[in-house]
Amino acid sequence: MSGSQETAHRASWEPGCSLAKLRARARMLADIRVFFSNRGVLEVETPLMCQTAATDPGLSIFVTQLACSGENNPQARYLQTSPEYAMKRLLAAGSGAIYQITRAFRNEESGRFHNPEFSLLEWYRPGFSLGELIAEIDALIRSLFDAASPLQPSATVDYRQLFDAHTGLDALTFDPDAYNACALSYGLVDAARLCGDQHGHWLDFLFSVRVQPTLGKQGVCFVHNYPAVLPSLARNKIDDSRVVERVEIFMDGIEIGNGFRELTDHREQRARFENDLAERTRRGLPSIPIDARLLQALEHGLPDCSGVAIGLDRLLMLLTGETHIDQVLAFADGRA
Repeated sequence: MSGSQETAHRASWEPGCSLAKLRARARMLADIRVFFSNRGVLEVETPLMCQTAATDPGLSIFVTQLACSGENNPQARYLQTSPEYAMKRLLAAGSGAIYQITRAFRNEESGRFHNPEFSLLEWYRPGFSLGELIAEIDALIRSLFDAASPLQPSATVDYRQLFDAHTGLDALTFDPDAYNACALSYGLVDAARLCGDQHGHWLDFLFSVRVQPTLGKQGVCFVHNYPAVLPSLARNKIDDSRVVERVEIFMDGIEIGNGFRELTDHREQRARFENDLAERTRRGLPSIPIDARLLQALEHGLPDCSGVAIGLDRLLMLLTGETHIDQVLAFADGRA
């Protein structure tokens, strides 16, 4: 009986995964804490429910209401998609290197690789270049897999070269006709409707369909030097403003993490927030208040640092050989 069949046969009150998977999760979390303790990185906790949230138009955010006693107007609160903003406020306050194991929330349909409530590991390293962060991510993942299934050597590849190899397109130059012709040649007839005239949408779409499934088949694959139209919270490269210092981590065709040499310029951060909100308006999405406290922290002075977030449920799937996220969660959304 497969893991998914076993899950389907469990009574609705029972956990969806086996006790062996719960033990594997506990072991993974303990090993992560030992890894960071040995390196002198401080474990922290930050709020899951905040007065604002990420503005990224690609994120769907859970919103709830805080009903304060004696007030007629409940106040909006947002369940965090990641602890990034609050952790950066700690960094600006002088925390030094920090990590956090936490729950995070994304209001998307449950699927093979996503549960609306999920576990996240996030850490920040003041003074680290992106290359030093990649080396530390590799060391952590390798340490987790060593006992069960040692990994092949990792690969670090350039986004532009990778995209060209799989699509024949230049990721740094947007030619709508060429992009659409490429999509049609692979039978992706809905690409133009889904991506419109947005270069970033085209890159995300073609990368997810044509490139991602091939990555990390033998180990860990780090893709870096992302086009500047996909900046997220990464800084532009000093010697080439067409790309940003961003890395994504893939194993067996699954994205498990996203890291940056962090943007520290509060003016650039505000401009990106405002661009996000304009895009949200264009798409008819709810507006999100800009995180003024984060901007104040950046203005105060965020140390030069690199940081990364890794999805722990997906990592546990890979560690235990499971094929659906429900098989590594005690109570996935359907049983919560």
